[in-house]
Amino acid sequence: MDLFFAPMSCSLATRIALYESGQDADFHRVALADKTVEDGRDYWTINPKGQVPALITDDGIVITEGPAVLQYVADRAPETRLAPAAGTTARYELQTWLNYISSEIHKYIYFTIFNPESPEEARRYAREVAAPKRYEFLARHLAGRDFLVGEDFTVADAYLTVTLNWAQPGGIDLSRWPALTDYHRRMAARPAVARAISEEAKLREAS
Repeated sequence: MDLFFAPMSCSLATRIALYESGQDADFHRVALADKTVEDGRDYWTINPKGQVPALITDDGIVITEGPAVLQYVADRAPETRLAPAAGTTARYELQTWLNYISSEIHKYIYFTIFNPESPEEARRYAREVAAPKRYEFLARHLAGRDFLVGEDFTVADAYLTVTLNWAQPGGIDLSRWPALTDYHRRMAARPAVARAISEEAKLREAS
């Protein structure tokens, strides 16, 4: 498999899933500013959406969109329980969380905050109104739970952990929600998660 990524972006969740499941992949860094791959290829020719992650399977199929990529990786290693079995109610619960994180946290809050073209009023609303509402909901769900879905770490936890990494640089103080800070601390301490974050943080710092 080939994973196209940008350091510390949402594609970090796929790296985490690969490390958690012990699967091998070749990693290709993408410069999102000009949509080029580190080997000089035009990233638009790989993913016409111009976004990460993109995963090329061993069969040469290109999969895009984080929730789809994460489920593909999880389904290749069902014994790791990174996703409940397809067709189960637990799987639909996983998909619910992946969609929620993608639309309500990743895109609605952080795309707005970090997008230089966002009006300051929109950024302030995302930071001061939208984020607290969504984090209060997440904190209630996580109170007394180890993971988002069931009793196992899943790709939804990988994705949520990545977005929680963005809170501080986005100007959001997670300490208002102790259940979230505890969850984030526990997830970040997992060996595979810590390894993935450390590697990508170093790549970003070096750029």
